[in-house]
Amino acid sequence: MQQFTEDTLAAARAETRGTSPGPGRIIFAGTPEIAATALRTLLRSGAEVAAVLTRPDAPVGRRRKLTPSPVAQVAEEAGIPVIKADRVDAEVTAELTALEATLGVVVAYGALLPTPALEAPARGWVNLHYSRLPLHRGAAPVPHTMLAGQTETAATVFQLERGMDTGPIHGTCSHQIAEASSAGTVLEELTALGASLLMVLLPDLLAGRSTPQEQVGDPSYAPKLTSEDAFIDPRRPAAELVHRINATIPEPGAWTLSGDQRIKLGVARLYRPEPSAGAAPDQLQATDPAVPETRVEVGQVCQLDPEHPGAGTLIGFRAGDGADVVLTSVQPSGKQMLNAADWYRGLQETVLLGGPEQERPEQVLPDGTHPDEAHPEPTEATAPATAPATAPAAATGQAPSTPSTPPTPMEERTR
Repeated sequence: MQQFTEDTLAAARAETRGTSPGPGRIIFAGTPEIAATALRTLLRSGAEVAAVLTRPDAPVGRRRKLTPSPVAQVAEEAGIPVIKADRVDAEVTAELTALEATLGVVVAYGALLPTPALEAPARGWVNLHYSRLPLHRGAAPVPHTMLAGQTETAATVFQLERGMDTGPIHGTCSHQIAEASSAGTVLEELTALGASLLMVLLPDLLAGRSTPQEQVGDPSYAPKLTSEDAFIDPRRPAAELVHRINATIPEPGAWTLSGDQRIKLGVARLYRPEPSAGAAPDQLQATDPAVPETRVEVGQVCQLDPEHPGAGTLIGFRAGDGADVVLTSVQPSGKQMLNAADWYRGLQETVLLGGPEQERPEQVLPDGTHPDEAHPEPTEATAPATAPATAPAAATGQAPSTPSTPPTPMEERTR
């Protein structure tokens, strides 16, 4: 198994660029744009791609026009035969076997390969996965990595076998997740790394020289996220909320409620103001000059003080642990995504995110714990009594509203 950092992978890729990966026919299986990116890289390397396996044409856009997958489009432009199938049955397996390929490469194909299909290429199939296996096996490794608050992940190339993402590993490249990155951004970054990793490994994979290593450690699983998973409940701690917002962008899309109106949220980060001279971080407070001693409620949207001298103002909301979450953009119901500051300027009254209790979906936490056992709600002793912010109510002279009923614990949803 070969292990790389981003720098060492770049150096190894520079050495292989411009040289052929060697003899051997390849079957490429993939469907979405990230897979198309990997296929383009394969084709530019001079690799012999004998055929492409992808999902059938699917309806796209408002008119639901049947459209070939991104991988199919790349293959057709390159004159490569395309096999379209939503499941690999005996007929498809026969087509794959007839290709007499040396190696199969899978990047987000979207369906399982049965044992006869796994045996079609002489050296089997390798899969590009977006986590450090055995962590986050399954369909959504990047969102689950971010939900768990992990700041380091990896692109992994492993040998495909019957178990879900259980095969031995040929190579990995580590990757640091930047703050305020969405899952979509991280996926694109890992795709670029993964494509380079495939190119570096490909000569040994085609020649049968690669020696994969069995996965080590306890596995975790990453099923596809649902809309309920993407609901943002401001009663949760700020760090957890930031993880959930960013992990669910672009799909299924972070959302919450303002009253009974559904709004979508853009990427977020924690609010980190610099301590003022002589003040401890936990003593930082600011008040709304128009409404002295304004209390900021959990979920309340407010204008946050600059984090350091000369910085611009920020828009955020109060989380359940008393900390604040900075928002970059907001999409009100029926409107386009807006810069958070522009959205805030248009508010006519105080906004409390989270919505009515009965409208909030049930959720499961990444660690499998009951929400309020893991993170109890703040008390008067732990929550700030004054606001590091200016609430929209200040413009109208109204004090922020108080929820009619206190929050109640969420029930854990079992997958």
